[in-house]
Amino acid sequence: MSLKRKIALNLSIAFSLLFGIVMAVIYMSFNDFRRDEFKERFRQRLEFTSHFIAKSKDFEEEAPVFFNENSDNILLNETILIFNGQKELVYSTIKDRNVTWNNALLKELDDKKVIYSEKTVPEIYAALRKINGENYYILTSAFDTNGKSKLEYLKYLLVTAYVMSTLLIGFFSYYFMGQFLRPLEDLNQEISEVTAHKLTTQIPVRQSNDEINVLAQSFNTMIARLDDVFQSQKDFTASASHEIRTPITRMAFQLENLIKFGQHSPETLVSLKQIQKDVYQLSDLTNSLLLLTKFDKENIQSIYEEVRIDEVIFESFEAVEKSYPNLKMDFLISENTSENALLTIKGIQSLLDIVFINLFKNAAVYSENTEVDVLITETDEHLVVDVISRGTTIPEEEQPRLFEAFQRGINSQNISGSGLGLRIVKRILEYHGAGISYTSPAELLNKFSVVFNK
Repeated sequence: MSLKRKIALNLSIAFSLLFGIVMAVIYMSFNDFRRDEFKERFRQRLEFTSHFIAKSKDFEEEAPVFFNENSDNILLNETILIFNGQKELVYSTIKDRNVTWNNALLKELDDKKVIYSEKTVPEIYAALRKINGENYYILTSAFDTNGKSKLEYLKYLLVTAYVMSTLLIGFFSYYFMGQFLRPLEDLNQEISEVTAHKLTTQIPVRQSNDEINVLAQSFNTMIARLDDVFQSQKDFTASASHEIRTPITRMAFQLENLIKFGQHSPETLVSLKQIQKDVYQLSDLTNSLLLLTKFDKENIQSIYEEVRIDEVIFESFEAVEKSYPNLKMDFLISENTSENALLTIKGIQSLLDIVFINLFKNAAVYSENTEVDVLITETDEHLVVDVISRGTTIPEEEQPRLFEAFQRGINSQNISGSGLGLRIVKRILEYHGAGISYTSPAELLNKFSVVFNK
């Protein structure tokens, strides 16, 4: 998830929770207000009834007329029960059905004097009043239909407002986060275009003192320093490789002529040939370094071309065969190769030559015989080249470090080498989006598998 979406989501959740809490407080506060208001109306109605009883000369005869004349003050679906001191019903507003009441409530009034219950349906407000020297139990019950309907309507409004506000907060959070982070996205786009060949590119600096502008300035400073270091390293590698090639070529030519004279003792001839191999190895290493300085992962794909992998293998073998004339190759195409296989990949042939030259040299140097097997398998997804030789295998504990620089296995003891060959091979294959692995399928059997993605 992008930073913009994370901030917008967290902001939306925070505002939604806060807004939800506010909505809940409003709802509960209004419910408390409705309850208190309805209770006050109950109390006023009871006081009104008590006042009537106190002023009435004949309560039972005057009650129907009184309550009828004051019907505007009656609560919705109100029921009034009036009991005398002996808890006998002396008046009821219920006329069309049998009247029932809770005797326990009357007994409870003896202790509490006033009882209000909102949990019952309908709600009840009861009180014990002493009027004109006599006790009267007055029970009033009613429905707060008006208050409940207002409460339901308020709940509907709050829920609707919450949903709409949540959606709007989410939309505007995402929109404004996009606006706020637009300079950061522009900075990211400009940084992504910087490559090893564009280290002189400077990120535009805006006229502001915000954190993004400070980051852009720091990045430009870092790029300038990296460019200095990179150019120095690249110039040194290119110059050193180029300057070294001339004396190496001269040494190789003189060694060839010296060996051809034939007027050497066997020991001298062996030494000269070993020196010649070392010079050829140094020449190949210099050429590899010189080629690698010309490419990087960012621009290499722009100069890809169609390369036949079988031609690369045969050309590489011929180059190695000059130094190791006894080396033989058994070239095979696997039966699992698809019928439409073209044995072609996209890449740079000069670099791929280095890959297989190094693998063939390893096979020639570290094998107990002079034969290397090459097996090609091409499917719809991959092209695999297996280079198999016979000789001392590499221990399992050394295999994970096999493709690191200056790492040499136990099987390379007493054999000259730089420890850079397989590291260069791996780096070139990474440039081509390919991979290489080492396995030992059987005793005294070494297998390097190069896998190209189609």
